[in-house]
Amino acid sequence: MPLHEGPRTDGERRMSVNPFYGPANPLGDMAGAPPTHRLPDLPMPPEIAHQLVRDELMLDGNARLNLATFVTTWMEPEAGLLMAECRDKNMIDKDEYPRTAELERRCAAMLADLWHVPDPATAMGCSTTGSSEACMLAGMALKRRWAKRNADRYPGARPNLVMGINVQVCWDKFCAFWEVEPRLVPMEGERFHLDPQAAAELCDENTIGVVGILGSTFDGSYEPVADLCAALDALQERTGLDIPVHVDGASGAMVAPFLDEDLVWDFRLPRVASINTSGHKYGLVYPGVGWALWRDADALPEELVFRVNYLGGDMPTFALNFSRPGAQVVAQYYTFLRLGRTGYQAVQQAARDVAMGMAARIEELGHFRLLTRGDELPVFAFTTAPDVTAYDVFDVSRRLRESGWQVPAYTFPANREDLSVLRVVCRSGFTADLAEILMEDLERLLPELRRQPGPLTRDTDAATGFHH
Repeated sequence: MPLHEGPRTDGERRMSVNPFYGPANPLGDMAGAPPTHRLPDLPMPPEIAHQLVRDELMLDGNARLNLATFVTTWMEPEAGLLMAECRDKNMIDKDEYPRTAELERRCAAMLADLWHVPDPATAMGCSTTGSSEACMLAGMALKRRWAKRNADRYPGARPNLVMGINVQVCWDKFCAFWEVEPRLVPMEGERFHLDPQAAAELCDENTIGVVGILGSTFDGSYEPVADLCAALDALQERTGLDIPVHVDGASGAMVAPFLDEDLVWDFRLPRVASINTSGHKYGLVYPGVGWALWRDADALPEELVFRVNYLGGDMPTFALNFSRPGAQVVAQYYTFLRLGRTGYQAVQQAARDVAMGMAARIEELGHFRLLTRGDELPVFAFTTAPDVTAYDVFDVSRRLRESGWQVPAYTFPANREDLSVLRVVCRSGFTADLAEILMEDLERLLPELRRQPGPLTRDTDAATGFHH
């Protein structure tokens, strides 16, 4: 949740109300407008409250045209009906809602099978509110395992976590909240994610684990998880250090199993201790649901699992959140049941085809240079060609927004702060027809951009429309 400040001015703005919103007597019933930053003194009819809120929401962007987000923006009506029927069920109350709990268990078992858990009977898994919570839980398990192995030195020794500088911000939060030193592998040249050997060199006796990302949010590329595990195997042979790997598969863990079946990145690698994914990204469910799985009980220390019984039964739980609706978990099971393996393969292949087709057409324009081509995640990043001096990526992003498209422009981190890019995320619901319209809008604005005397962006930090 973002933190919000209070009103910035002493004078409070009041909502402007259309007299026609009043039911029987438009003028009499709407003589006063409700305040915006304190509770109204009196209730109002539901239809009026509904219309006031709806009017404000009209100013939000169109989610289907948001090519910045990885989050699912379209589901079938049947899924929406199931979610509406389950939104009042408290997911944590497994004794009162045993079938919802059973669907959660089935989803975790399906993911364990999909990700090749060696012994499904010993796998541990749970649903979460999203990948951010799942990453926090995985990080906590890594830290607790390290602390138990180093009980004679901890808490005197400070634990560290090794990862690429391209990790999602939830890992920065984990390190800040749980007092773990982040050790970041910087970008170098045309390598925009973690380098396995560089990661291994950052490890020491205080390293709780290494994070590998199956699908970087910066450019959509997979990190080489198998090579990372091999580098850590060699490190163990040299030094005796046994460093586990967590795979942040927020997006890729629901793409690679269907489109890149020969890619070895999951529990087939003995060093992979845990994996997370976002059900609400390429899992094809509305926000928010995520999943965290551990190879076995040894990977998830028992002391982190709480057992509660005041809701009607003894229930093990491992979560940062407690009460939450069962709707998203039910929607996840519906989607697994609805699509199956071949259905997921078809949906993800369609998204990849759209991404690769768009990337190729953008390259053909001659004004942009591709960093990635959408052939891993259905995501690609591109920047302006070296000879383009009249405009930059921030100008392109700003002009596309005039047509409703939200295409983020942002600057890369160390050591590539010199590189600013645009990134397009292709999801289910972003069809080839929509991609064609986006290309037409881009081609239409390019002549105007070329006539500029130079880029109009003065402050790239302020212009960055997307933050990882």
